[in-house]
Amino acid sequence: MQEETINIPRIDQEKTVRSISSFIDEKVKESQTSGVVIGLSGGLDSSTTAYLCAKTITNDHILGIIMPTVTTPPKDVEDAIIVAEALGIEYEIIHVDDLIAPFTDLCIHTRDKRNSDHRDIANANLKARIRMMILYYHANDLNRLVVGTGNRTELLVGYFTKYGDGGVDMLPIGDLYKTEVRMLASKIGVPLEIINKPPTAGLWAGQTDEEELGITYELLDKILYLMIDKNLDDKEVAQKLGIPFTEVLRIKMKINNSLHKSEPAHSPGLRK
Repeated sequence: MQEETINIPRIDQEKTVRSISSFIDEKVKESQTSGVVIGLSGGLDSSTTAYLCAKTITNDHILGIIMPTVTTPPKDVEDAIIVAEALGIEYEIIHVDDLIAPFTDLCIHTRDKRNSDHRDIANANLKARIRMMILYYHANDLNRLVVGTGNRTELLVGYFTKYGDGGVDMLPIGDLYKTEVRMLASKIGVPLEIINKPPTAGLWAGQTDEEELGITYELLDKILYLMIDKNLDDKEVAQKLGIPFTEVLRIKMKINNSLHKSEPAHSPGLRK
């Protein structure tokens, strides 16, 4: 198959920054809260979101919380601190391993080795959900909103933990593909070292997002753009990108299988 040159149209960066800033300001005002709380991971998405918040809200109304575990690369913690100090916002470092530990013996049904993969996933999701609870505890105590750091790419394919990093009050970069976030980050001054490092959720040692997804963000964004924004059928997407049809179907399956993560819990509809 011969690949066509497919590029996602470049966003108007200045207009995008203004729109996101207005969005953040509106959400805080309409909720009658006093500011925001954001999890700082030292990665591209959280750093970009923090910079956008700082363009909208005074730094004394932004709290960054760094929540490392034993699997968090030390460099990520360093980068998160660099972001907080560059923006002049208050930050705390809360280690979550001690909060995770009590859960490991709760489920006796995972003793079977055949269930080890499921338990690994359960433990990884547990980290994200504990982080969510920490963020909301602080937000409730300070009368603030929890700012999410998910981007459009990850939201579409369900690459987030339900009621974990998906449990937030707003998603400022939720309409931007990962590659668009990277471009915007450069525009607003996120350190180049953070922009260029491999994305990772840090849920287990050596984990990287692209390895787990089995695809680069650059290609994934193009697939999603053609599939969702341009509404092309699966065969057209494969043909234009010069990739196997099965790869397009794999991504489509990720989208369909994760819809429950972004939709409200369903009820039987007895009142219809």
